[in-house]
This record gives sequence, C-alpha cells and structure tokens, in this order.
Amino acid sequence: MDLDAVRTFVAAARSGQFQHAATDLGLTQQAVSKRVAALERELGVPLFHRGARGVALTIDGQAFLPHARELLRAEERAADSVRSGRRALRVDVISRQIAPADLLRGFHAARPDVALDVVTLGQTSVAAAAEAVAAGTIDASFRAVAAPLRALPDGVTATRVLDEPHDLLCGPRHPHAGRVAVTLAQLVGHRLWIPGAVAGTEWATYYQDLAAAFGLGIETVGPSSGTEHLLDVLAESPTVATLVGSRSRMLWPDHYDLRRIPVCEPRPIYPHSLVWRRDNPHPGLRALREHLGRAVRLDASSWEPTWAR
Repeated sequence: MDLDAVRTFVAAARSGQFQHAATDLGLTQQAVSKRVAALERELGVPLFHRGARGVALTIDGQAFLPHARELLRAEERAADSVRSGRRALRVDVISRQIAPADLLRGFHAARPDVALDVVTLGQTSVAAAAEAVAAGTIDASFRAVAAPLRALPDGVTATRVLDEPHDLLCGPRHPHAGRVAVTLAQLVGHRLWIPGAVAGTEWATYYQDLAAAFGLGIETVGPSSGTEHLLDVLAESPTVATLVGSRSRMLWPDHYDLRRIPVCEPRPIYPHSLVWRRDNPHPGLRALREHLGRAVRLDASSWEPTWAR
C-alpha cells in the first residue's frame, strides 16, 4: 500500500477539502485527487463523498481512517527504530552479570534521557564483535582488545574504560575461606574452575595467560550449566574455587556462605575496552563515551596480559 496515498487520505479527511490537504502536503489539488482515487481503486471502495463544498468520509472511509492513522504511526516508529539519535543505543555485553553491564546501569542512572538497548552477542570473539560494530548491527561492544588496534576493521577503534581486579570465590570449607586477601602464589596447587570460557575468545586467552604466568591450575573445560550450577559446586566443595571480576554481580542463597576474597601480589586485572565506530553519529554513543572516560590504570602491583599493554 502506498503510504503517501494513505497520508494524503488522512490529510483530506482531517481538512474536509482536497485543496486544504494539498496546501498542507505541498501538493497540487490534482495530485491529491489522483492519490486518493488510486487508493480507492486499490481498496475497491469509495472513501469520500465528493461535493461542491468539499469531501466527507463514506462509511468505508470512516472504517479505514483509524487504520490509516495507525499505518502512519507504524511508519514513524519504523523510521525511529533506525534513525540515529532517536533509536535506542545498542550496546553489547558478554554477560549481564559482569562489570560492563554494571557500567551501563550506572550510565542509565546518570543519563536516563538516553534510550539504551543492552544486547548479548554471547562469547563471540573480539573480531566478531568488532565486525558487528563495523556493520552497524550494534553501536558498541565491551571487549578485551589486544594492543595495538591494527586488527580492528577500518573505522573501528577501542578505548580502555575499566581495569577490573579479580576476587577468589570459594565455599566455606575451602582452605582460603578465612583469608581477607589471597596472593597468586597462594593459589598455586589449588583447583580454579572457570567453565564456559570458549576457546578463541579473549576470556579464554586471558585465563590461559594468567595460568601460564603464575603456574595456576585454571580449568576452563567441563560443562557450563550456568552461574547457578557453578555456585552450587563451590558451596559444596572444599577444593574447588573460581575467579570473578570484583564488579561482577553474583547472588547466592545465604546458607551457601560463599566467600569473595581479593586476589593480590600482584592483582590480576581484566582490561575492559569499549569498541565503537568513529563515524557513528549517535549522540547516545558520544554521551556513553564521555560518561565512561578512560580507565584509571592500576599501579605496578597489578598484572595484565602482555597483549593488553
């Protein structure tokens, strides 16, 4: 259906005159008459009674009018859904429990005027996320990006926005459960289970490098049945622990009595970057970048993989 003809019909119904509708739409009266006639032919019914004093809706025209108005509203909503500055800012996070999701919650609290659509592409690679940014599927993505940035698609760049320390998460019977802090050296020989770290993703590479640098027993294999299953295992096991970001949201029943213990000497940090396209004009993206700023780099007592430096 020709939406221009529908728009002309609504204007004529509102004004009661083809001439007035023509003035409102910037058309000639003849053009208005032709559009309405074409719409009537398509629908197979007359929409107006035509007279010397103007036009009046037929019964069919009265029935069609609310639907015609809804068609025009739908057209506007469709355009707004992709129109920069009017559609929601689409930002990808790997999980809604980790630090980037918390950063977006803070941004939404500070800028409720910016419509935000938080999406999850899942544990895809940095390259896949960057391609989605380049294609305009999403406006931005939070990822750990290797430096320098030459591997990103043309026009896509990344800004480091958060250096996140790690905590040890363990059950009440774990040997380190009573500590207020634990060193990486004290974790040697203990089983650290991080299920679901997909090979080839920055998460898996990060933990592989951390394990190699400090001789840790980090396991990324095994079924990933969700966070709830991992917490169940930790609560029951005297030997299994995991590593989580200090800003990750983890909730468990009180009787689990799990312990979050900062890891230190050195503090392993995960480097979160915002990946975005330089020519993206969305004002919400500019607001997000200004809100996030740049990461405050941790001191020499921290560790990060060589590819992130």
